[in-house]
Formats: sequence, structure tokens, C-alpha cells
Amino acid sequence: MDKDVSAGSTTSTLGNLALGLTLLAFGIGGTGVLDGVGAGDAAALATWVGGVALFMAGLLEFRAGNGGSGTAFAGLGAFWFTWGTSAGTEASAGATGMFLLLWALLALTLTAAAKGSGLFGQGVYGLLFVALLLDGVGSLAENGGLAKAGGWVAAVAGLAAWYGATAAVAKWPMSLSRAGRGAAATG
Repeated sequence: MDKDVSAGSTTSTLGNLALGLTLLAFGIGGTGVLDGVGAGDAAALATWVGGVALFMAGLLEFRAGNGGSGTAFAGLGAFWFTWGTSAGTEASAGATGMFLLLWALLALTLTAAAKGSGLFGQGVYGLLFVALLLDGVGSLAENGGLAKAGGWVAAVAGLAAWYGATAAVAKWPMSLSRAGRGAAATG
């Protein structure tokens, strides 16, 4: 790769697509809305798209000088890889809950760090925080209702990340201005 070529905007779009697809699959599985499909069925997607691809996008963001996106993508890539490769293994409800709550702290940090990035930056990370918090507490309390609610929140976060990335590529509106006209996404 030529060092004069910036990977920032394209890599961010790819990273958001990977995050969106992984969150959507994880979330839909967690809701129980599809018969016989659970969150663990998203393990392969989480490992390779959410884990490896997102981690690589993070490294490319760091190389392009985008520390915030680099931290987000590499950190979330580590989360998804760890979750995906451990899916199906025996773990106590307490260990699972602690794992999810610790990663919820990363999502909370990313939410705070994305302060000026608007709905599709801060919103996606905020929804991810809520999803992991609900899943973690649901696991600790052995409460399937909280885990199902966490699945719905993760699915919404996935849709938001997917829309943000798609809007950047397709130049769709990302927000409405006060005059009522949509501002086209850049990327």
C-alpha cells in the first residue's frame, strides 16, 4: 500500500459495515425472533468479520492517523474475535456476565470519546454499551428477558452502523438540517 494513500474514510466505512453486520447478526440471534437461531450462531461472522476484519480496519485507521477510529475498530475487533472463538464453550453465567460487562466498559469509553461525531458515531457505541450491559446483567441474573432486550438493542445498533456506512458510500442523508434538507454523508 502506498503511504501517500489515506485509508481513513474508506477504512472507516468498511469498519462500520463489519461492525453493523456483526451486531445485527448477534442481536437478531439474541432476540430469539428466528426459530432455532441464537446469538451463538453468529460466532463465525463475529470471529472473521467482527474480529479479524474489524481489527485490521483498526490497524489501517491507526496507520492513517485516525486514533479514535483505530482504537474503536481494533478494540471491538478484539472483543468480537474473543467472543466468536469462545462461543459454544462452557462458561458459568457469572463468567459470561463479567466478560460482557467488562467489554461494556470499552463501549462506554468509545461512546464518550465519540462526543463530537453525532448520532451515527456516538449513537452506535452508546447502543452497543446498553446491549452489552443488558446482556451482562441478564447473564449474571440468569434473566433471559434482559438478554433478549440486549439482543434488540444490539440489532438496532447494527442497523445504525450499517446505515451510517451505507450512507457514506451512497451519499445518503445522515441528518436533517434546520432548513429541512438532508446533509449528505461524506466518506
